[in-house]
Amino acid sequence: MPALLTREAEPDALAPPPVATPVRLFRGRGAVGNVQGRFERDVREAVDDGWAPLRSGIDTDEDDEPAALQTQVTAEHVRSIISRNDSPDVYFDYSINPYRGCEHGCVYCYARPSYSYLGLSPGLDFETRLYAKVNAAEALRAELQARSYAPKVINIGSVTDPYQPCEKQWGITRAVIEVLNQAHHPFTIISKGGLILRDLSQLAEAAAEQRVAVYITLVTLDGTLARQLEPRAPSPMRRLKVIEALARAGVPVGVSVAPIIPFLNDDFARVLTAAHDAGAQSAFYTVMRLPWEVKDVFVQWLRAHYPDRAERVLNRLRDMRGIPGEAPTHPGAVGASTAGRLNDPNFFTRMKGEGIWAELIRQRFEAQVRRLGMNRQRRQLNMALFNPAALSVQGSLF
Repeated sequence: MPALLTREAEPDALAPPPVATPVRLFRGRGAVGNVQGRFERDVREAVDDGWAPLRSGIDTDEDDEPAALQTQVTAEHVRSIISRNDSPDVYFDYSINPYRGCEHGCVYCYARPSYSYLGLSPGLDFETRLYAKVNAAEALRAELQARSYAPKVINIGSVTDPYQPCEKQWGITRAVIEVLNQAHHPFTIISKGGLILRDLSQLAEAAAEQRVAVYITLVTLDGTLARQLEPRAPSPMRRLKVIEALARAGVPVGVSVAPIIPFLNDDFARVLTAAHDAGAQSAFYTVMRLPWEVKDVFVQWLRAHYPDRAERVLNRLRDMRGIPGEAPTHPGAVGASTAGRLNDPNFFTRMKGEGIWAELIRQRFEAQVRRLGMNRQRRQLNMALFNPAALSVQGSLF
């Protein structure tokens, strides 16, 4: 796998055309199809042969509902588990992702393009064909004990959610936290999963030594929108209860409002208020990013669920990217209707956008944060307690 969050450099004009498949909504899934990976040589195109009539691009034949897609989880052994981050846009230098792919199925997930490296689709494959890094704890133990290891805060869940449903069976995230606690190593967690409360005692142990902070992602309070955007993630109300439980246990908790999508989840002021009332002490946000195949996944989803405002959303995203570009050469490509680009791969601007609309979001967000008294102090995690010798299996003879 490449280094985490390395700079992307893909203009829309060079992106491969999306697969023109009939849109069929699978219950409990975010993507509405398997978009083509950018490394595939063969282009596949589905056509209407008259047997299954299409209406407005969506297959609505009630007698031919798509079969339920089962989640497959494959065990994977890794040589290393700590990824090094070279992006100035994020606050951590190291990260751990116990799983590849994510069953939550968030349609906006910027990690989807990583599946192209596996020869799989960033669409439905990303949320149905998962990989569990079963030796993650053992690999972490070895890396922390290496003489060359320089301790820095490790973030768990920077790419895929460490508390997605399969964690209940595999328990990899729990094992990783146990190793970090044994070594008294500081860490942070980003998650939507309610399963995090299973590990509340371990998190409270780390919090007592000022070694942990948790960020719960909450993009909207609208249950209907949340089910469409993040079909297998806990409901907004459930996530607020998670924030409340973490705060009550003394675990520092913040809220991640990421991403903000124009004309879809503009209720972030209400999200911040609800999270603060539940106990969140800090907050941050990003605007919608559409690198590589995420463009195709998101636009396909957007036109299926919100056809009345799809172009309005896309045009506002182009406005916030502020990069004039050439129109795509293939007629079916995302963004062919304008000369703007949907994604900005550049450091410092890719996470927040630029231009008048991005500035308006920034001002509104920061004003609400100040009003609520959040982000007043940046919590520094305690690095002084790290003790790799505590990981040694063989104890002292004396």
